[in-house]
Amino acid sequence: MSLIQIAWRNFCHRSLSSVLTTLSLALGVGLVVLVLSIFGIISEAFTRNASVGYNLVVGPKGSALQLTLNSVYYLSQPIENLPFTEYMEFFGKAERAEMVRRYGGDPALGERDGIYAGYMAGGYAIPLALGDYYGEFRVVGTIPDFFEKLRHGPDVDEPFSFAEGRALQEHSAENGYFEAVLGSRVASEMGKHAGDEFFPTHGDPEGEGHGQGFKIVGILEPTGTPNDRAAFVNLEGFYLLDNHAKPLKGDEIIEEPVDWQQRDPEHKPLVIPQREVTSILIRNGNLMFAPGMQNAINEGLQSQAAAPVGEIAKLMTAIVGPLLKALLAITLITSVVAAVGVLVAIYNSMNDRRRDIAVMRALGARRETVTVIILAESLIIALVGGTLGWFLAHFAIWSSSGYIEAQTGVRVGFFTTSTYEIAVLPLVIVLALFAGFLPAWSAYRTDVGSNLSA
Repeated sequence: MSLIQIAWRNFCHRSLSSVLTTLSLALGVGLVVLVLSIFGIISEAFTRNASVGYNLVVGPKGSALQLTLNSVYYLSQPIENLPFTEYMEFFGKAERAEMVRRYGGDPALGERDGIYAGYMAGGYAIPLALGDYYGEFRVVGTIPDFFEKLRHGPDVDEPFSFAEGRALQEHSAENGYFEAVLGSRVASEMGKHAGDEFFPTHGDPEGEGHGQGFKIVGILEPTGTPNDRAAFVNLEGFYLLDNHAKPLKGDEIIEEPVDWQQRDPEHKPLVIPQREVTSILIRNGNLMFAPGMQNAINEGLQSQAAAPVGEIAKLMTAIVGPLLKALLAITLITSVVAAVGVLVAIYNSMNDRRRDIAVMRALGARRETVTVIILAESLIIALVGGTLGWFLAHFAIWSSSGYIEAQTGVRVGFFTTSTYEIAVLPLVIVLALFAGFLPAWSAYRTDVGSNLSA
């Protein structure tokens, strides 16, 4: 019979004590693995959502991190708004002239290229207008290009797809300017489908509701991005809501738009001086131009440009890094406490086992053999307890995988592991072996004569 088999028989012989000690160790390991896994899921969600189809976010001067949080994650409050003319600076002369003709404004705006148009190189600029809510969810005013040109997914190459309906249009014969698309989570929690209507509230989830509603023409498939938690409305319809027009000073040069009555005679689009955007999503056709564009924008007095990936990396370093150190310290403390539990359980059993050890020694077992058997018992408890704890933690995560995916967009399976939890089981085994040394030393020093005669 091998020493491992003898140790296993000892484990089974004191089944109640062994099971309770192993269960205690399993719960400790399970707690540590659960915490580290949740931390890994949160980190992945933040990092993955920072990889978006655009490379710059442009907004008013202020905190670059705040600009990223409210434009990419729809968190925090917008800094301020930019005039629509700042958005026009990303377009060439012909496109600017078309905007003046379509919306109305100073004709001089269409007589030159935008300041940053040369950096675009075939890329795109998509405006966002924030400030309204639908329940607890952000309402995002944007243009159809948002759904046509942006991509998502691990390789940022997946276009948006719709569980119901289609993308919103700038103007349609049946809904005018008031079309909307809901993210998957918004539609699920608010119980809405394509064809329904919703009414945004102004400035706050509990704010005053707008009298004008939006017809929901599409529901997005889950993307695992913050877009699942947003309600998108047509930017032109957003501008036409109450209190969304910037007051005119009276000295603006405005050439009235043409053809607007042919599209919708009841709703005249706001002229350019009345328009504002909260932020602009930029994708350079040639990424080599991105640093130059960012510098040029940041040197201006009105706006700033931030790289979402860089800002999230700073956030992870500043906040998540110290949190990770705290979690690793908790992991070490929990593992030490579990190892002490193994030590106490085995050491307390030594008084009942001294006669058995003396018999083994009398039958020819050497001191080293008895010592190895005690260490093997400690190893068995660590292996069984650590493995059981790992399985319990991953069973809990797997059971909640649907909820986790809905909340964070991160898809987790039973064997999805975080970087740091892989080290937990080896750490527990090493500490358990150290914990076994004291009772093993006690067994090594057991006196054969006195215990046989007792």
